[in-house]
Amino acid sequence: MTIPRGPLLLGLGVTLLFDVLRVFLPSLITLFGRAGETPPELMGLYAAVWFILPFLAALVRPRWALAGGAVALVLARLLLQAEISQLYVASAGVSAGLVFLYGSARAMPRSWAAPGIMGGLALSFTVHFLLDGVDLVWRDGPVAWLATATLCASFLALAWSFRPSDADPAPWSVWFLAGPVMLVAGMSATAQRTGSGPGGGWLWVMPVVLALVFSPYLATRPPRSTWSAIGFGVLCVAGTVFLQPWAVVVGAAVLMAVPGGPVRRPGAAVLSGGLVFFLGLFAYYAAYDMNLGFPNRVVPVVAGLLIVGVALSAYFRHRPPSYALGRIWPLSAAAVVVALLAGATAYQPEPAVQPKQGDTLKLIAYNIRMGFGLDGRLSLDRIAAWAAAQKPDLVLLSEVDRGWLLNGGHDDLARIARGLGMSYYFAPAADELWGDALLTNLPVNALTSHRLGAHDYPTGAQAQTFTVEVGGKEIGVVNTHLQAPEGQAPEVAAIVRGLRAGGRPVVLAGDLNLRRGDPGMRVLESAGLTDPLVALGDPPTSPADVPKERIDHVLVSEGLTVASAEVPPLRHSDHLPVLVVLRITSVDHQG
Repeated sequence: MTIPRGPLLLGLGVTLLFDVLRVFLPSLITLFGRAGETPPELMGLYAAVWFILPFLAALVRPRWALAGGAVALVLARLLLQAEISQLYVASAGVSAGLVFLYGSARAMPRSWAAPGIMGGLALSFTVHFLLDGVDLVWRDGPVAWLATATLCASFLALAWSFRPSDADPAPWSVWFLAGPVMLVAGMSATAQRTGSGPGGGWLWVMPVVLALVFSPYLATRPPRSTWSAIGFGVLCVAGTVFLQPWAVVVGAAVLMAVPGGPVRRPGAAVLSGGLVFFLGLFAYYAAYDMNLGFPNRVVPVVAGLLIVGVALSAYFRHRPPSYALGRIWPLSAAAVVVALLAGATAYQPEPAVQPKQGDTLKLIAYNIRMGFGLDGRLSLDRIAAWAAAQKPDLVLLSEVDRGWLLNGGHDDLARIARGLGMSYYFAPAADELWGDALLTNLPVNALTSHRLGAHDYPTGAQAQTFTVEVGGKEIGVVNTHLQAPEGQAPEVAAIVRGLRAGGRPVVLAGDLNLRRGDPGMRVLESAGLTDPLVALGDPPTSPADVPKERIDHVLVSEGLTVASAEVPPLRHSDHLPVLVVLRITSVDHQG
């Protein structure tokens, strides 16, 4: 099968744009501001500027916009690989990518648009899967540089040889749909249902990759009948309701080829679609920091309805032509191979359960800020390497992201668990992809996640409870990240009292957002918990660069003492981890 050079040029441009977006979006939180401290309106205003600036491309010729956007996009991508001025380079790279799309919309023929856009998404997310979610931009060494340079050189060579075409240009609707399609595909393709433990979701990856690899071919096969067109529309919308990647990608791929009709400013249309991408993304994720007056789950559904509405409206007015990419059998074989490789990278065998003897338990409590360090770089492997060196029995994590597009679509938990060689247990809080987690190889019993009240704070919170056995003695553990601490502390105190029934010792750990002497802390102390780190120097944990206060805690009840405690000065998050060694004692010994 021969892939035409035109769609390949457009596809590589979309791939590079998504590479830059996966840096730009998390940089808004980690570098432009600190998560939870910078107003989301301010971050949204900053981001909007870089989606509006490309409209200035209307002042130049389409060929210049395409070539200039391509050169600037490649330069931004190479500077990001060199770790130079991450926030501003990524910001400029987003604008450059949109300028390239503007030039493409005005200079490329109809048959290139849909397969180029869907092909770029297919390549981007397939490579993302094959790299286990850690993209080349976050990797060091000659291999990452060679792959990046090859991609950029190929893109520039195709852009240099490109000659504008006036024959049968794609209409405005095709290019406008690029934005909402990238939004729903980007949100859904990394929202894998990963299961509760290692290997739990690797079979889910395979149909997603198959859909992505087939999407360029599907994008050249518009529906042959009214009912089939409506059917693909239903499939696309149904996929957005449940964020089912294969349904979204298949439906959107076919609908991208449907629009027909007059041209009517395709350049302005693609930039307007980019604004739809930005507004939808901002509305969805800002809802976790501010009350927007509507549930954010409607955002991808509305985007799906927009795709279907624009596509079917054009379909009923103008019968779309069909463009063949070539024989499907080579593509089928390649898709199966890629899917198997992606499934292999996602699979992790279940580590063996290892009972614990003696009377001590080493525990790490760490708010990992979605896996991004103070330098804005993805730090999952650094977190895993440090934690593995401590040889902990329990690792309790807060702010664990399992696929938010806002943070680049990484499965933090699976990646860290792979580095630790531990089983993991995820506890959703804000939604199914963001929350807290336990990693351990100890036998875990009575594992439960308790949803905590919102108390007028949009970001959800939970308390993960379980018991472990150490030297024949059972210990209760509560792992939580309080978002509205004064309201949620009484709920956690009640959970602690329930775990302590029968004389079981309990430890409560996590980012409690409470300080010594706060009313919420006194509520927890009334449940029989004490703060032993006060006598061990009361080490501060936040902010990580200049720690001033301790809001990350390990609180214990009777039956437990802290033999040692440490707050290492790491820069892998905006919090410092708390590393403690707990010793199990008898109640008589305590008093």
